[in-house]
Amino acid sequence: MTEQKTEKLPQRAARFFREIRMELKKVIWPTREQLVNNTLIVFAACLLIGAIIWIADAGLGLLYSAVFGNI
Repeated sequence: MTEQKTEKLPQRAARFFREIRMELKKVIWPTREQLVNNTLIVFAACLLIGAIIWIADAGLGLLYSAVFGNI
């Protein structure tokens, strides 16, 4: 049989938050320039993918209308 932990809830919660702080200290945070650059790249990629989907939708709509007529 496994041994059960005898820590009380407040002790476990305190340990949990201490470990979160320790892990956050290990994170390499981006600089402001990196953050802005990455945000612009993501925004541009979203616009590009949105445009591709919009063009595909319009093209397939025209194809559907050509095949089945205006129903």
